Amino acid sequence: MFLEKLEKLKKEPSDLILLVFAAIAIVILLTINILIFEPLAHSVYEYGILDFEFAWTKEQILTIFADWDAEGRELQAAGVYWDFLYIIGYTVPLFALILFVSRKLNGEILNIGLYMSFTPIIAGIFDIIENINLLIMLQDPLAFASFIPLIASLSATIKFGFLIVGVIFFLVALILLVIKKIKK
Repeated sequence: MFLEKLEKLKKEPSDLILLVFAAIAIVILLTINILIFEPLAHSVYEYGILDFEFAWTKEQILTIFADWDAEGRELQAAGVYWDFLYIIGYTVPLFALILFVSRKLNGEILNIGLYMSFTPIIAGIFDIIENINLLIMLQDPLAFASFIPLIASLSATIKFGFLIVGVIFFLVALILLVIKKIKK
């Protein structure tokens, strides 16, 4: 069943639909980045969201929370809620672009590309897991379980790993496509 659906990706959805959805998602990504995440990155607090995502231990989280205070935690919680929409902003374009470029190639690269197109979706799933755990900590800053930061940080690491693999594959496939076009 999965292989049949994977085979369908060679033709569906159309390239135009892929590119339109990618463009819409990029607008979402840029809008959230400019309006929400950019101001958060320039806040008065010493620690940022990446410090929170990669804190790994309850002790480090408590250090971050001491820096943020109640207002800072509220701002970061709002950012995490926005991140659920932001996930669409990076998963859809990367999925679409990997699939689009892979379709222009053939043979084994096309088949690898079909599988690689799922790397941003897997990353998005781990981002959801990460966000849920971040929100658990933000909702109850003193009474969360000590394993919650570990799950959040591990999920963030896996998320970024899948995104990096997807981006690298896209860039390699794009270079191969350019070489193919130049040879013609």
